[in-house]
Amino acid sequence: MPKRRNSPTTSGKPLNLSRIQTYPLSSRHSKVNIADFAVSWRRGKSFRSFLDTLPDFLAVKSLRAVVRAIVRARGRGKPVILGMGAHPTKVGLNPILIDLMKRNIITAVAVNGAVIIHDFELAYLGHTSEEVDAEIDSGRFGMAEDTGHILNSAILEGWKTGLGIGEAVGRYMTKHPRQFPHRQRSLLVTGHRLGIPITVHVAMGTDIIHMHPSADGAAIGGGSLVDFRTLVSLVSDMEGGVYINLGSAVMLPEVFLKTVTLSRNLGRSLKNITTVNMDFLPHYRPMTNVVRRPTQKGGQGYSLVGHHEIMVPLLAAAIIEQITP
Repeated sequence: MPKRRNSPTTSGKPLNLSRIQTYPLSSRHSKVNIADFAVSWRRGKSFRSFLDTLPDFLAVKSLRAVVRAIVRARGRGKPVILGMGAHPTKVGLNPILIDLMKRNIITAVAVNGAVIIHDFELAYLGHTSEEVDAEIDSGRFGMAEDTGHILNSAILEGWKTGLGIGEAVGRYMTKHPRQFPHRQRSLLVTGHRLGIPITVHVAMGTDIIHMHPSADGAAIGGGSLVDFRTLVSLVSDMEGGVYINLGSAVMLPEVFLKTVTLSRNLGRSLKNITTVNMDFLPHYRPMTNVVRRPTQKGGQGYSLVGHHEIMVPLLAAAIIEQITP
């Protein structure tokens, strides 16, 4: 049997530490400093005071950086583009987003197909979002006549005159105010009225209106392509600006990545952009296609994780505090 060789560090005796080198704690860099700690809240103070009480670590640092980027971009006349799925609308955030549009903070909006459905139903009747579990077994899911017929008609009408889906639906809703008594809560109506581009990006078969006999594939696909090229134009001018992905896990991150590469292919470097992903979880595509890839050669990407109904009002209020005297 071969003899066991002893390693210099495994002699079996405790290591003598008498010669180790130390240094004064005061000379060491530390990541945590009490100057950055939270401050206890006192009743009756302002919201700006509340923001100042937050500890300057991790997500708070990201939140403050995003606020600075948005305020700086708008101060320099650079765009702030919001890309979003339908969940923010479904949790009551349209008034917050509309206010940011009216304040000229959000300069363009890109949405998936579900957004126009919920936006339409809210403006039309003041309520939206059916119980899918209760309707899917009976075959009633997605079969509301008004939603399918009116939206498909608006898209087709707009497509015949060369409009994208966002402009087509926004124009239709604006032209028929009596049909939409709650139109003041509509992103599409607000965008059309203020001249803020709203682009709609769909995948055929993903939205309930595609199931209706009134759906015209050429109009839906053609209108969405017009909107895609409009968004490319907007992103191509985004140097120094901000793109926010709000609650879209797949569609908008994929679309945004293509707008970035097309913009650079056409000669726009986009080396100084800020990108932000806001969602419950840091999903792969938003983190990769929004936060990391577009900024890997310049700019900065951020992730703000949390519930939309909390994070969006918080972000909006923080922005308004910075831009309002």
